Amino acid sequence: MDITFRYDDGVFNYRACAVIVHNDHILAMRDGRSPYYYLPGGRVQLHETAEAAVLRELKEELDIDAAITRALWFNQGFFKEEVSGDAYHEICLYYLVDVSATDLLSRGESFVCHDGGKELQFEWLPFDALKSTYFYPLFLKDKIFHLPDTLTILEEHE
Repeated sequence: MDITFRYDDGVFNYRACAVIVHNDHILAMRDGRSPYYYLPGGRVQLHETAEAAVLRELKEELDIDAAITRALWFNQGFFKEEVSGDAYHEICLYYLVDVSATDLLSRGESFVCHDGGKELQFEWLPFDALKSTYFYPLFLKDKIFHLPDTLTILEEHE
């Protein structure tokens, strides 16, 4: 069971995301529902660690067995989701992920994967292009240039 709670005035969500970088590019994704790019990852399930969740999601979405390098950010996000219109209070842990022992880098600049019947589009976005790209979370458009050495707590109101 995903740790998501829906209330009359909004949604609480607990997520874990992978920050996968290579040659000043970040791996981002879109699905058929969302017009914007976002990071691979997903909701943490009840009785699951955030670390286990991000690795599970990478297996489901990209069919890879990756390794976590370190935790980067603990973000407290408050935003209105553009497709559903729901007001979100989201806790998300962002992890730097090592994919060097996988075939991910050989798949090209953009590629498609499938997860539970859903088509997922992946693309390596240049760091410099993030500011002009329809991409979330917004804080990453600047912070991608200086990844923290230790877990950093953020608060973001979009």
